[in-house]
Amino acid sequence: MGGTERSVPPRMEAPMNWQELETFLTLAEELHFGRTAERLHVSGPRVSQMIKALERRVGAPLFERTSRQVVLTSFGRQLREELDPHHRGVLEALARVTDSARGLGGVLRVGFSSPLASELLMTVVEAFRTTHPNCEIQIREVHLSDRINPLRNGEIDIQFIELPVDEPEIVCGPVLLRDPVVLAMSSEHRLAQRETVSLEDLADEHLLMIEGMPGYFIDRHFPVSTASGRPIRHVSTTTYWQELLALVAAGEGITIAAAQGTRYYPRPNLVYIPFDDLPPFEYGLFWRAETASAKVLAFAQTAQRVAASFSAVR
Repeated sequence: MGGTERSVPPRMEAPMNWQELETFLTLAEELHFGRTAERLHVSGPRVSQMIKALERRVGAPLFERTSRQVVLTSFGRQLREELDPHHRGVLEALARVTDSARGLGGVLRVGFSSPLASELLMTVVEAFRTTHPNCEIQIREVHLSDRINPLRNGEIDIQFIELPVDEPEIVCGPVLLRDPVVLAMSSEHRLAQRETVSLEDLADEHLLMIEGMPGYFIDRHFPVSTASGRPIRHVSTTTYWQELLALVAAGEGITIAAAQGTRYYPRPNLVYIPFDDLPPFEYGLFWRAETASAKVLAFAQTAQRVAASFSAVR
């Protein structure tokens, strides 16, 4: 054809492999090839093969591998951030269709962490039972010392606890409840006659805490220093809230608590003083992304609707 240029159709890429994406998201969470292989029930070489195939498809490395660690590259972090909501959406869509086929019956196990949360929770349960009478609701208390394991281990389907929860496999719903922060202390404490306290007042105090709380939760609610940099000494004492309050009332230290304590945990030798410079505790619903069911999602929607008119929301 004498020099006539012919257009060449673009080379067709192989269809996207769902297993590549599952492998990538699991490795991005574990950052360990062996644990990733165990979770996916495949061999270590198969994990490497899937990741290399995805990296060829993307055209850039997604992980930096050394003999000591595996870390996401900037491209890997971008891919995880953009994939997560879509991956979660696919899992939730499958859960909704599956439950639609099976019905919304069965059992829904719901956890809570505080008395005020339980009040709202019971209102939500009543509303949910009205629209889903075939679903049995089982309620269980979740302790501060073990906030996530019951959900992670499948003992609970959805739980209503304090924020934050910073766990890669856990989905956080909207904030449903807020409660002001107070300082709990013995009635003989030097601050017991104050109308309000500030974070600066905690300098050099012994701040008693529940054992087993995750670091990110402590960072949010139990500062290690005041705004001016003066230290606040942390003391982990017990796994039970009532025991901690007994120690506070005995003058062993102070603790940071939600204002609901004045109503649910009054003691003659215990005083609760509001903070004037700390944000309130926030409570929300949490569930596992991989096991989200239509019952879980329906309960979360009901809770959001009920919470909008719940008198304790502030």
